[in-house]
Amino acid sequence: MSDAYYSQELHGPFETFDLGDFELESGEKLRGLRLAYATFGTLAADKSNVVLFPSWYSGTSKILEQAYVGPGRALDPAKYFIVLVNQIGNGLSSAPNNVPPPFNGPRFPRITIGDDVRAQQKFLSEKFGIEELALVLGGSMGAQQTLEWAARFPERVKRAAPIAGTARATAHNKFLVQTFIDAITGDPAFEDGWFKPGAVHRGLRRHARAFAASGFTPQLFNEEGWRGLGFTTAEDFATGFVENHFLPQDANNLLLLAQKWQRGDVARQTGGDLAAALARIKAKTFVIAIEEDGFFPLDDILAEQRLIANSELKRVSSIWGHLALFGVDAGYNAAIDTYLGELLALPEAAPQAAAA
Repeated sequence: MSDAYYSQELHGPFETFDLGDFELESGEKLRGLRLAYATFGTLAADKSNVVLFPSWYSGTSKILEQAYVGPGRALDPAKYFIVLVNQIGNGLSSAPNNVPPPFNGPRFPRITIGDDVRAQQKFLSEKFGIEELALVLGGSMGAQQTLEWAARFPERVKRAAPIAGTARATAHNKFLVQTFIDAITGDPAFEDGWFKPGAVHRGLRRHARAFAASGFTPQLFNEEGWRGLGFTTAEDFATGFVENHFLPQDANNLLLLAQKWQRGDVARQTGGDLAAALARIKAKTFVIAIEEDGFFPLDDILAEQRLIANSELKRVSSIWGHLALFGVDAGYNAAIDTYLGELLALPEAAPQAAAA
């Protein structure tokens, strides 16, 4: 089932770039690393119009395209060269489900957010000769990658827009993600990752419901906000929307991403000093928070934003909570387009005090 899901038919068109053997932060090696990506627009002669948008947990370049890219949007291919890159482990790029034995399944090496960003930098340089980015943005795990980019390569990133995510996973966030992991691994059919195709559907269903209970707001359920999508009951919505999203995906892929999410910490670059890591960021930064977010609460995002010079906190409200990221809320979409448009219109070196 997973092989059919991670296909050009469902998530294309996308291309792949072979980075060869890639040394990981863990000291391990990922052999024959392939990054899957999609591009929109035309690269300017001076390469000044590049927007990089990495994927989030369970997301792909196709999902990002459908939710954020298009004519008249802030990410307009008529203006920008937009690169949607799939993070390592998501099933389009190299992942447990698509590498050959013996490093497939649970033998796939451990990956960090830093590995993703280093691989993306190498890919952009080798494939397109791109060394600077007009904007890096991303939601959730994409926000983790955005902040890693801005801190690791401060001279290369002109603007940054982390959306609904933090540079370091908090204790609560790690605990929450562990519930997603436990839902999958607790399925007896999981077999330590050596499961038969389709066998872990009960674990994936439990994972989907845990994800929905915290990813959406109580208001969405209480006010039946899902009716606009054609669902009839909360049960119908949880099954038809959330379970339907996760059931076709590979359990080992999701676990790899979840564990990477838990370990997300930009301060790996600075001996654990988060303030020092965030102080490295030179990009004009809009830190965007969803006020009702249960995954990455506003206070957690605000605490980090105060450590980023030349940054502003931007707030979005959505009954869909964290999962407004998927583009299901027109109000969220309009607010994000406004903020991204404002950010892209700013001069690269525009001085701006950090927001209180």
